[in-house]
Amino acid sequence: MKYVLAAAATALLFAPAALATEISVGYSADFEKTLEDDYGTREGTYLAGKIEQDLMREFESAGLNVDRVTVTIERAVPSKPTFKQLGDTPGLDYGGSISIGGMKLTATAFDANGAEMGSLTYDWFETDIRQTGMTTWYDANRASDRFARKFAKKLQGKS
Repeated sequence: MKYVLAAAATALLFAPAALATEISVGYSADFEKTLEDDYGTREGTYLAGKIEQDLMREFESAGLNVDRVTVTIERAVPSKPTFKQLGDTPGLDYGGSISIGGMKLTATAFDANGAEMGSLTYDWFETDIRQTGMTTWYDANRASDRFARKFAKKLQGKS
């Protein structure tokens, strides 16, 4: 058991620098208004966390040394009603309501000296209602995953 703990501690010492990346996720003025009026502000927190998680995973996997990333959610559309929408619309059926969702994002990455490493504007929205998922942000989550992969490849010079 102590060998496993020692190995885990050693692995943490040699973790890639990508773990130190500061990721800041914000919202466009239009999307912030949509969050407040329609979706609920907690949905923005959820999406920001998903984007951070996806970027960290892809940067670490690619071995990128990115100091800071700023991301703006320009637009996001849920695949199922949000908690606020369900509360605001009596009779809305979460299980029976589905729509085509997705997300549009813009991001810029910076190195430790503050120099821009690259930027990306990316959007993906499902086009087939039969392919949408069973969770509120299913399609937006897919957009976040695709965005993170594409951004990491761009920063590596592979796209």
